[in-house]
Amino acid sequence: MSFLSYLINGISLGSVYAIIALGYTMVYGIAKMLNFAHGDVIMIGAYVVFTAITSMALPVIPAILLAVVACTALGVLIERVAYRPLRNAASPLAVLITAIGVSYLLQNIALLVFGANTKSFPSVVGIKPLSLGGGALTVSGETIVTILACIVIMIGLTLFINKTKAGQAMLAVSEDKGAAQLMGINVNGTIALTFAIGSALAAIAGVLLCSAYPSLTPYTGSMPGIKAFVAAVFGGIGSIPGAMIGGILLGVIEIFGKAYISSQMADAIVFGVLIIVLLVKPTGLLGKKIQEKV
Repeated sequence: MSFLSYLINGISLGSVYAIIALGYTMVYGIAKMLNFAHGDVIMIGAYVVFTAITSMALPVIPAILLAVVACTALGVLIERVAYRPLRNAASPLAVLITAIGVSYLLQNIALLVFGANTKSFPSVVGIKPLSLGGGALTVSGETIVTILACIVIMIGLTLFINKTKAGQAMLAVSEDKGAAQLMGINVNGTIALTFAIGSALAAIAGVLLCSAYPSLTPYTGSMPGIKAFVAAVFGGIGSIPGAMIGGILLGVIEIFGKAYISSQMADAIVFGVLIIVLLVKPTGLLGKKIQEKV
């Protein structure tokens, strides 16, 4: 039963990584840029929920909706102020350095506003634990909600991309920005929408992460953000199914690494597996090799 318990916990953690990775993979797939401030948007979303519940006494659902709205607005603002002016910069490093700068800016704003002390995140999941095998295996309500949320988000996002005009515009922009603009697609609006969706998902991921691991600091989103980026690369960055598969595999590897090898070595194992995968298949598990004409 311990193996099954570790597997379920790994899928739960991987589901959080997958939701975060969707934001990375959408932004990269459509705007061809890496938003390394994405992990800190997770932290902002968690702080919004924490403040709404503890200081404003809002119920859980309105608090989460407030966090989604706040993170969506923050994502659009970051894209408009920090990234859009550099989209046609001569060097792609300009956007990367700006993303790192935005990340540190958000962390320091959180330090000034909320302080460095660790906050105890309130429980936002009202589902009772599920007992299996006569009580030999107990699955927490947070685990159930996290896995279900990942599945629903994955299905909803896939339907949105494939069945709506906005989704088709995203696919067109990801293929060729210039051609999409000539066809009448608002490229700036499409990229802003991508950032909005990714940031809204970051808010949900922040709530799920802090519900499962109830501690909150200004640096809460840093390591999960990096691991989610690893998951996106692992699955094939730019691929939505790849982000989900990569996230879940990464979560399972991390939990099994902690359980059977060493809790101190778990992060090293995760990054080591990534290196091996990229050596064997540089595009990731579901990534496609792109041939460029010279």
